Amino acid sequence: MADPCAQFKDMKSYWDIPGMKAGVITGKVAWSLLQFCKAKGFALPSFNCTGSSSCNAVLEAAAKIGMPAYIQFSEGGACFFAGKGLPNDKGKLQASILGACAGAHYVRNVAPAYGIPVLVH
Repeated sequence: MADPCAQFKDMKSYWDIPGMKAGVITGKVAWSLLQFCKAKGFALPSFNCTGSSSCNAVLEAAAKIGMPAYIQFSEGGACFFAGKGLPNDKGKLQASILGACAGAHYVRNVAPAYGIPVLVH
């Protein structure tokens, strides 16, 4: 079986990946970025964000070092993003779902301004 990451070994930068752009990336481009990281021997850490301030901190730090960002929203972090005063009943998780959606929309809108690719989980 051929190494699926072999095509990335000679690439100098993740910007050489077809379709790479600043902002949130998805699908084949996102998968290609992960394969690029593996081919180059480094990990892309994910940061759990709980609000716009932590999202901005991750994006700013990644932009300063010229690397992609990986932002995630856990159940609790997403709930906090929406507001701890909202109901988050077991089995329904209203605030967690709302916060994850709001967080993803926020990142999708501000990420291009930082000039780096961003994965959202």
